[in-house]
Amino acid sequence: MIKENIFDLSLPYFDGSQKKVRVFVPEHEQNEKLPVVYMADGQNLFEDDHVKYGCWYTREAVRELQKNSGKSAVIVGIHSDENDVRRFIELLPGSVGRLNYPPDAPKELIGKVEPCGDKYADFVVNTVMPAVSAQFPIKTGRENTAFCGSSMGGLQSFFLALEYPKLFCAAGVFSPAFVYYIEEDLIGWTRSKMHSIGEVPFLYMYMGGADKFEQLFEGSFEKTTGVLEECWPKNKLKKVVMPEKPHHESAWTPVFKDFLNIFL
Repeated sequence: MIKENIFDLSLPYFDGSQKKVRVFVPEHEQNEKLPVVYMADGQNLFEDDHVKYGCWYTREAVRELQKNSGKSAVIVGIHSDENDVRRFIELLPGSVGRLNYPPDAPKELIGKVEPCGDKYADFVVNTVMPAVSAQFPIKTGRENTAFCGSSMGGLQSFFLALEYPKLFCAAGVFSPAFVYYIEEDLIGWTRSKMHSIGEVPFLYMYMGGADKFEQLFEGSFEKTTGVLEECWPKNKLKKVVMPEKPHHESAWTPVFKDFLNIFL
């Protein structure tokens, strides 16, 4: 039996820097290979010390599932920029449509943003995934691969699943920041993907409601999930709304456990 461990990678990023990626490999048998969940905000996934906002406790989630069911997965955490504005820019895909700025949007964003979310997605697919496949005991193939994220990471998770449906069989889309697009563009992009892809990924759509961020995001979330509920296969869509939950890792942690269980 090989004990669990966390490994650090430094991979070339599209802006010329090195991006930190952390890989949690749970306890497993020699020569055993495991499914994999790629996640945004890798800095918040594994420990609760020195984190800016909170921890997802993904290691604990994997251990619990492994104990209860024998199933487990490798977790790959891609660190996001810890500057809020730069994180927003790097996770925002420009190809979805025109941008919308809510009334309280930071002044640094309005009219000055060049979205880099498409480049981030390319980095995930063409740099992170090959590096992880080459170095760690993962099962390759669409049916063994998922992406998960919250807020801007939830938006990126939704984008990756619909933009690369042949690579991801599932996406955890938690409190997604859909509000930053003109509604007709977001809906149009979503509809175009629904009609152009073959086998669709499973989408776990979650929204809270207990603070200003969740309340800001819930309108666009309802519009988007409404479109999905019209056309998406019912067995490939789960919508969870918890109005009492805030925009915080403490809310996403138990939802992640549910998503992980469904994926595996």
